[in-house]
Amino acid sequence: MTHLSVNLNKVALVRNARGGGVPDIQEAARIAIAQGCDGLTLHPREDERHATLEDVQRLAQLEAVRSGKIELNIEGDPRPELMAAAREARATQFTVVPVVPGEITTNRGWRSRKDEPLLRETVEYFAGHCRVSAFVDPDPEGVRLAADVGADAVELHTYEYAAAFHTPRRGEVLALYEEAARVARSLGLRVHAGHDLDLDNLALFLDRIHPEEVSIGHALVSRAILTGLEGVTREYVELIGRHGGG
Repeated sequence: MTHLSVNLNKVALVRNARGGGVPDIQEAARIAIAQGCDGLTLHPREDERHATLEDVQRLAQLEAVRSGKIELNIEGDPRPELMAAAREARATQFTVVPVVPGEITTNRGWRSRKDEPLLRETVEYFAGHCRVSAFVDPDPEGVRLAADVGADAVELHTYEYAAAFHTPRRGEVLALYEEAARVARSLGLRVHAGHDLDLDNLALFLDRIHPEEVSIGHALVSRAILTGLEGVTREYVELIGRHGGG
């Protein structure tokens, strides 16, 4: 069965745009948990433009996380302060992601042997503490690299799949993910997936790849804003109608 980990970065992004604590990331987490998600994900970047190291601790304090009912997945580059925060929070999983300076969002996975030393150091740092998932492109080389360094899982970078979904290349690209998943499982790795998955393209991916976990944030929060806007606007219209007529 595929588990859903809800990435709350964009909730933190909205909060940071104004300052203060609204929207509250713990409350957003509780809502997601109440609706049946299996895990929570945060990807704190060094510039703290959305999730912060303090947010890691906030989610770790939730009863559902402390009890082990809900998994806490911290993802990001293997910088010391982030890895230490994940260990202190007793995260269930650390998803290690390469970072390209200046990127808006992650644009590549671990893919070559020059990545091996840093990836291996990360796996060793978390040994005995939590599961490690390596973010990789749909390429057997990256999958084998993750297995060689002792990772527990790979998270397949699904940008290419999402970009090809409405094009004639969809079947060709999906076959790359099927092969990467086959190689991963043959090496004893869990298969996770994330990046630009949404309600439109997710079903086919699940049917063909059968990942153990998907991490979804941007599309989920974006849809939440639009689908919730109708009801919230109506609440304000009604309040003003009751109290603003004087």
